[in-house]
Amino acid sequence: MQRFSIRRYFVAGLLVWLPLAVTIWVIRFLITSLDGVLPGWAIPDVIQQHHIPGVGVVAVLLLVFGTGVLVANFVGERLVRWWELLLARIPIVRTIYSSVKQVSDTILSPSGQAFRKAVLVQYPRNGSWTIGFLTGTPGPGVAEHLPGEHVSIYVPTTPNPTSGFFLMLPKRDVVELSMSVDAALKYIVSMGVVAPGGK
Repeated sequence: MQRFSIRRYFVAGLLVWLPLAVTIWVIRFLITSLDGVLPGWAIPDVIQQHHIPGVGVVAVLLLVFGTGVLVANFVGERLVRWWELLLARIPIVRTIYSSVKQVSDTILSPSGQAFRKAVLVQYPRNGSWTIGFLTGTPGPGVAEHLPGEHVSIYVPTTPNPTSGFFLMLPKRDVVELSMSVDAALKYIVSMGVVAPGGK
């Protein structure tokens, strides 16, 4: 017969409620943030008076979808090109906009993948291994200064994979893993608790 353990029961209860609480908090944060995106004049007075939660989310989704429909044709592409040329003439704005656009084009582009493969690398020192993601190869201006064949690797931090380190490593020092990018990300976010499967 197992003896009564306050710690064991508390941890068991925490494992049930903690993921649920974090999920609710994230969803609430997203809804609250998106509800405040649209200016007051864009929302009808009736909705503003009753403050219906989620209206901003629906409105933002419709706005994004409508923009996608608009720019997915010849006229829309010309308008976007004109808009980008205009932003490129503004000193500070062009630096921020071009950087964000390059990252978003890389991540969201349907024709390519930001993370191509999950790999194993020695970081931050030899003998210490971590999971990274193959993002490509160094550009011509950098590759000519590197001896031998190198690859570009993104090593995310745990448990927040949106921050991390960009490394250029010799290809021979990178071990390709037989797991999907999604499985590797789950493994990183869970701090190694969720064991990855195969592809």
